[in-house]
Amino acid sequence: MRVLGGGVGLAQSRWPRQSRTMLSLMRIAILGAGGVGGYYGGALARAGHAVALLARGAHLEALRGRGLEVRTPEGTFTAAVAATDEPRELGQVELAVVAVKSYSLPEIVPAARLLAERGAVILPLLNGVEAADRLVAQGVPGDRVLGGLTEISAARLGPGVVERRSAFQRVVVGERAGGVSERAERIAAAFREAGADARASADITADLWRKLAFIATMSAACGLARSPIGPIRKAPLGHLLIERALHEVVAVARSRGVALPEDVEPKILGFIDTLPDSMRPSFLLDLESGGPTEIDDLSGAVSRLGREAGVETPVHDVATAALGVVRTV
Repeated sequence: MRVLGGGVGLAQSRWPRQSRTMLSLMRIAILGAGGVGGYYGGALARAGHAVALLARGAHLEALRGRGLEVRTPEGTFTAAVAATDEPRELGQVELAVVAVKSYSLPEIVPAARLLAERGAVILPLLNGVEAADRLVAQGVPGDRVLGGLTEISAARLGPGVVERRSAFQRVVVGERAGGVSERAERIAAAFREAGADARASADITADLWRKLAFIATMSAACGLARSPIGPIRKAPLGHLLIERALHEVVAVARSRGVALPEDVEPKILGFIDTLPDSMRPSFLLDLESGGPTEIDDLSGAVSRLGREAGVETPVHDVATAALGVVRTV
């Protein structure tokens, strides 16, 4: 196995020299080399970190052969990264970023568990509020798992090519038990140096629920209507649908003791009102493609956790039932 630009193997003793001599740099594995994982992997590699991507098929061969092409609104660059389809070849890394879709998390758990047992910090950047808990429940050592989220629009365009489409790229990292730690600060600093708007959070649970409130609301409304956000806002009861979907998420969060600010609902509604009419959440794109969706971790989680807490969530109940139907014809 070779590292592009260095012609060396992936074993710990053979990572690029700079990662052993510069204390600010890390050895980083990206578990899930799609749009989000590929983009951040490329950005972190360009910032000087030794980055290896877990990939397969034509994507893997392209990464091995010509590196990772990263397209952004500011320009295009090629990042020299390592690539493998064998987790054991990743060696000992300091950080493993989990960046798959939530429905693919079980596939990546063995790799995350292996790297954590070798000392890596595991950072899931998935939608929903339960990714870290799911990793721990499936055997990843809990003391190695952080909470994390990202806000970005990124896609894999083809083998070896990813694109960041949004002007924004935000990352939030935090300890699952709360408080700001040195390791969370260091990881946030690495993402900032790579160009992201990144910070360490003292309450990652609240940050995760704040994101879920936005994305689950958008996914439920746009998914049920099979429409971008513009026509929904203009429909006679469209704005009421959005308001009720949002209120349900916030009510479930507060029933669980999550410290969301009092103005969280008007702020999110105000942001939704600023979105372009053509805005389509990734959930809607997945739904229209006929493939798997993240319904279980969006409206499904709101509905399930609401029932556990005795909070009614009719909008998300309907969304879960209607949008979770698997087409057989």
